[in-house]
Amino acid sequence: MRTAEHNRTFRAAVIAMVACNGLFLAANGIFMLLAPLTWYESVPGVTDTGAFNQHFVRDIGIIQLLLGLAFIVGLLRPEQRIGLWVAATLWLIAHGLFHVWEVAVGISAPSAIPRDFAAVQLPALIGAVLTLWAIRRDRVIERILTRNLQREAKGELP
Repeated sequence: MRTAEHNRTFRAAVIAMVACNGLFLAANGIFMLLAPLTWYESVPGVTDTGAFNQHFVRDIGIIQLLLGLAFIVGLLRPEQRIGLWVAATLWLIAHGLFHVWEVAVGISAPSAIPRDFAAVQLPALIGAVLTLWAIRRDRVIERILTRNLQREAKGELP
């Protein structure tokens, strides 16, 4: 019983993390696509990165929307999960590192890191945790299936 309860709790945590990343990224992307100037003016720190460029904001909005959809589709389609989550997470990690680099070379103030954390580094961290979980889960399932096939071949299973 404890294992079943643990699995339900863990599954709920995974769904919550996917919802956090998927819904936040998709909603942010939609916001960027539909109201780029409002997004530019209302997100803290964005105006410090340069002049408003509607095309650029919408380009990144498309990326954000697709990243969010990658997490959501990966939850719903386990056979595609790892590929979708790896691709999305790699972009999120690169984006997070780019923000850190900007601070390191003096383009942005150090205060940008905590200010941007929830929208930049946190989705990358969540993506990494989810991706590692998905890879580990697939390996465990593969080991179980291989073990069962071997036992069946030896006549140990009906």
